[in-house]
Amino acid sequence: MPQSTRLEHAVSDITDDGVATLTIVNAKTLNILGTPVIEDLIDALTELRSNPDIRVLVLRGTGDRAFIGGADIFEMSDFEPDSAKWFISTLRRLCDALRHFPVPVIARLAGWCLGGGLEVALSCDLRIGSADSNYGMPEVHVGIPSVIHAALLPRLVGGSHAAWMLLTGNNIDATTALNWGLLHEVAAEGELDARIAHTAHTLAGLGPEVLRQQKRLLREWEEVPLTQAIDESVNAFGHAFSTGEPRKFMNQFKKDRSKEVSR
Repeated sequence: MPQSTRLEHAVSDITDDGVATLTIVNAKTLNILGTPVIEDLIDALTELRSNPDIRVLVLRGTGDRAFIGGADIFEMSDFEPDSAKWFISTLRRLCDALRHFPVPVIARLAGWCLGGGLEVALSCDLRIGSADSNYGMPEVHVGIPSVIHAALLPRLVGGSHAAWMLLTGNNIDATTALNWGLLHEVAAEGELDARIAHTAHTLAGLGPEVLRQQKRLLREWEEVPLTQAIDESVNAFGHAFSTGEPRKFMNQFKKDRSKEVSR
């Protein structure tokens, strides 16, 4: 089932087991988010989300100098209020497309992850960084606030850490990002791609329906009161047994367990 999409700034590939990789290309040395780059990424995600064979998506930049070094300062420096709102709304569409992508999205975080790039990373479900990666929201240093999906930061790292990052604009290293809960894992030097592949193929080996269910529930739980989230989960649990996946995986579990006991 290998498939691919080729746009000027976005290239996607899909493996036989349903792992899709979306790579930012031709976006300067630090994978900078200008309007053409953002729009190509949105178009690529729109095409990918319609493919029922995809089980997990990996988002990455070209090379290891940066995941995304931020939004394009050269483009933004000429903005007026209306053009600024249009640009940030377009970046919001990209972040929303990742948050609501139907399967888990893994951010491959090498090198710098700054500003709009960190907002994109925060919109992904899992974040795995290289040992030398660095993270920051430096917008206050260029006269603008951190907005849109920077709003996710307090939920992930807590209000105190978020205030420090957003008000000072200072960067944090990978170890700090892991300790604060911004990263899920820090790969040892030279092991980033291996850790990304391991996580992606592990997820791809799970039932595709349950992964989509769980991703959908995670987004719904963010928006509704706790009691409502629990009530809706009951229906989701019942629906899972109409997919055939519980029978398949539970029977395999029982077989494996029986083998262990008989040894």
